[in-house]
Amino acid sequence: MNKKSVVTTNALEIIRRRLIKGDRKREERIRRYEEAFEVAQQIYDLRVARGFSQKELADLVGTTASVICRLEDADYHGHTMNMLRRIAEALNCRVEVSFRDEEGNLPKTRGRGKKTTRKKWHRLETESTHKT
Repeated sequence: MNKKSVVTTNALEIIRRRLIKGDRKREERIRRYEEAFEVAQQIYDLRVARGFSQKELADLVGTTASVICRLEDADYHGHTMNMLRRIAEALNCRVEVSFRDEEGNLPKTRGRGKKTTRKKWHRLETESTHKT
């Protein structure tokens, strides 16, 4: 059976197809990078949308501009819930965390007290949502 390949212009998808080819360790590294990038991008976008410089946000959060700069760096993987909450509060937002399966769906739960088998992947997503 001859399968047609789907054409894409998504750079990450092209990298996955050409370089990853089912390599679980490489795929895991890409997913972790995507997660860190999403958090960093949201912090940056919210800060800019509120009209704050890194120094101004740092003053509101009680830290330094270099810490805010590091948090907005896509290569930074040390985000803590405490710091994310402080940033969200300063930006009049809240932090939401959800676990997703590989396809992005909420995993099914079996209820309290029952052990579940370990899934291959659970994705931690952190979102800032503006309070209205």
